[in-house]
Amino acid sequence: METQKAFDEVGGRAFIERLGLSVAVVYSTRTREYTAYREEEVDKLLAVLRRADLVVGFNILGFDYRVLRPYAGEDLGQVLPSLDILQEIRKELGFRLSLDHLACETLGEGKSGDGLQAIQWYREGRFDELISYCRRDVEVTWNLFRYGWREGCLYWRDRTGARRPLRASWSGRQEWAEALAV
Repeated sequence: METQKAFDEVGGRAFIERLGLSVAVVYSTRTREYTAYREEEVDKLLAVLRRADLVVGFNILGFDYRVLRPYAGEDLGQVLPSLDILQEIRKELGFRLSLDHLACETLGEGKSGDGLQAIQWYREGRFDELISYCRRDVEVTWNLFRYGWREGCLYWRDRTGARRPLRASWSGRQEWAEALAV
């Protein structure tokens, strides 16, 4: 998910709900397709999320769902079956790691840009670039989730430069086997 505004424009991180949705991309394991939703399609996005067996994301509980709360009228973290990879990492390590860091260390691939660039693309009406960037984040998140499920861990690099394994709490869950069999 990408937003219309930056934190400094809404009064800081305490006001995530004021950022506004610019675009969200969803990957469906049922259809094996990526679908982009702009703000004017947020009702379609919410309907898709509410039908999902599981919503997987990176910081969806602390960010995405909070951005969507004004549109949804409820705390989606309380009503959607969700697995937030960042939350699982915090449980294991006691601190955060970025999506880009985990992707680089685990998959040898990274993100394609940053959120501030995405806001600029939104303001310039460059939706093709915005959607492409957002889709790449979803691809990376999906690849991390699958890797963790199959291998039982992700990888990160500590302050000494050592590459370390990080337990993937969702590893091997049989109820997800069919969706992950790609």
